[in-house]
Amino acid sequence: MKKPALTLLLPLVMATPLAAQDFEAAARSYFDTDISQWANAQVLIDAVNAQNATTAGYSQAEIDALDLAWRAEVGGSSTPTITPVLDNLAANFLRERVTDSGAAITEIFVTDARGLNVAASDLTSDYWQGDEEKHSETYAQGTGGFYISEVELDDSTQRYQAQVSFTLVDPASGQAIGAVTVGVDAESLM
Repeated sequence: MKKPALTLLLPLVMATPLAAQDFEAAARSYFDTDISQWANAQVLIDAVNAQNATTAGYSQAEIDALDLAWRAEVGGSSTPTITPVLDNLAANFLRERVTDSGAAITEIFVTDARGLNVAASDLTSDYWQGDEEKHSETYAQGTGGFYISEVELDDSTQRYQAQVSFTLVDPASGQAIGAVTVGVDAESLM
């Protein structure tokens, strides 16, 4: 009964400033001890660099059109925009990280310099993350960009989670090339 009770109480507990600070410290610690061990995997670097070569010149109109196409494909049988993001080596690597986390991680997705999805462990609701804090507080801040969202009930996972996002840096160049967002189950850290 402990787990269901915690699930019901979590929104109330997280509403206090002290609990939010405790969660942020726990999420930062989880990043330092676990996520950082695989955060700059070559498979992610290669996938983002390849997509950046393609999307660097995209106009905002092209980005908006891709985002609309993605949203229209969600739940459909034909998914030419979604499939390449979910079916690639980097996405397989991300799914392995989710599985290896023992339910601490709910989802992971990687975006390019424009904020467009490159690889995802699971379907995201949209393709363009560039207009959200997970991108503006990470990639847009350069190397060392880091952001922890508030804990919320995630529609896709139906779990209370926060998103830990950080700038993806190419170790060969030292340059920011994209961002990684990791959905972290709040109950697993509290």
